[in-house]
Amino acid sequence: MTNTIPISILELALVTQDSNASTTFEKTKELAQLADALGYQRFWLAEHHNMPHVASAATVVLIGYIAGQTQHIRVGSGGIMLPNHSPLIVAEQFGTLETLYPNRIDLGLGRAPGTDTPTAMAIRKDFYEQSQQFPQNVEALQTYFSGRNATAKVRAFPAEGTNVPLWILGSSRESAVLAASKGLPYAFAGHFAPREMMVAFQLYRNNFQASEYLEQPYTMACVNAIAADTDQEAEILSTSLYQMFGNLVQNNRKPLQPPLESLTQLMNGMREEARFQVNQMTACSFVGSKETLTTELKEFIKNSGVNELMISIAVFDHQDKLKSLRLIKEVMDEINGSN
Repeated sequence: MTNTIPISILELALVTQDSNASTTFEKTKELAQLADALGYQRFWLAEHHNMPHVASAATVVLIGYIAGQTQHIRVGSGGIMLPNHSPLIVAEQFGTLETLYPNRIDLGLGRAPGTDTPTAMAIRKDFYEQSQQFPQNVEALQTYFSGRNATAKVRAFPAEGTNVPLWILGSSRESAVLAASKGLPYAFAGHFAPREMMVAFQLYRNNFQASEYLEQPYTMACVNAIAADTDQEAEILSTSLYQMFGNLVQNNRKPLQPPLESLTQLMNGMREEARFQVNQMTACSFVGSKETLTTELKEFIKNSGVNELMISIAVFDHQDKLKSLRLIKEVMDEINGSN
């Protein structure tokens, strides 16, 4: 573990109840600008499709917008679902972003479709075949970015020769092995699928092969985090997160809901199977006051050995979300100051 653990944010551009995409984009901009001012390391946006209450479907467009509205923070994808796209087009898009915003663009890559099967097939008829070609498509992407591709018949402009860091994203052991074999940094989706996270990190470190991109293993965990003045207030805010996952597992699509008065009552009101799934998905969530989060996140960083932490803040009220962002940065400053 390094002495200083950078803190970053994953934003899903969630549409809240009685809101719309336009308002959500404005809130996303304000969140990114505050994260930039506070010294967060990265601001990543996720690719999802056919989800009426997730406004980040055109991920590359939104990355360009956020990068243009901020000054220093790295902006990127968490992630681009590579089987949905031609590696050539992805290289052209991110090469363009890197040219516009030098040394500020990240490219996180995932294997999943970011949607349901019919939508995946609507995006790309050969999605399944492309998902099996994920390692080869990552290599193709690396080639397009490389200056060594200058003599090839097919070249990606203005990507060629640009320095866009590639990350492998995942929620399984398979993704860990792939990231290790390619010598790339590895980010784990602990904010919704934390079950194999610790095993995956160990597998990645044990099998890591140094590359021209990275000499030593580099891991990042994405977790849910909600901070407030008191543990009780943070728990109330977290009921929006738990409602979101409850609606997801019960196939009840709704925008992000206002908080409820009791988390216990919410969970007890779910069917047993749904409650079990929600508890699994939220097992890596940190909710509480600054004091509580300082203790819990410090312990998590120690146990996981991560090099970087990324948080997802599913909070209904925009001002509460901005406050949570501020408090979590204070928590990390305290943790880093004590290392």
